[in-house]
Amino acid sequence: MFVANNIVEAIQLMLAPGLMISACGLLLLGMNNKYSLVVNRIRLLNDEKRKILDRSEESETILADNVRLESISIQLEKLLHRVKLVKYAVQNYTIAVALFILTSILIGMSYLFEIGNFQYLITIIFLLGMLLVLAGAAFAAYETTKGYEIINLEVDAE
Repeated sequence: MFVANNIVEAIQLMLAPGLMISACGLLLLGMNNKYSLVVNRIRLLNDEKRKILDRSEESETILADNVRLESISIQLEKLLHRVKLVKYAVQNYTIAVALFILTSILIGMSYLFEIGNFQYLITIIFLLGMLLVLAGAAFAAYETTKGYEIINLEVDAE
């Protein structure tokens, strides 16, 4: 049977990945918000593009409309790239959460069944989760940089 200290130690060890799950949850929340904003921006630009094209069918296309259509096309291309970056960040964070959950389960199983050989596997899985969090943060940072570039395009077009 378990000694009280072993149970407390097992719970403490299982909580470390739990903290990372909470941290990833916050990161996922932020990235899902970014995803929604970027998708909404794509929809707005597509709608604006459709209206300009409908207007150009009715009358002669003016130079300002052509310039705006060019700007919209460039922005849409860059926004699609941004959506991919957000998707990669979300995927990395989600897989990291799964690895942290697996880490907690393996810690609990190693104490419950008194298996000492899980230490290396548990450490490797936890480190893989941390690396995925790092990769997700890198994608998020790169996506933010791309977002800034798109804003500059919008301002320069006006």
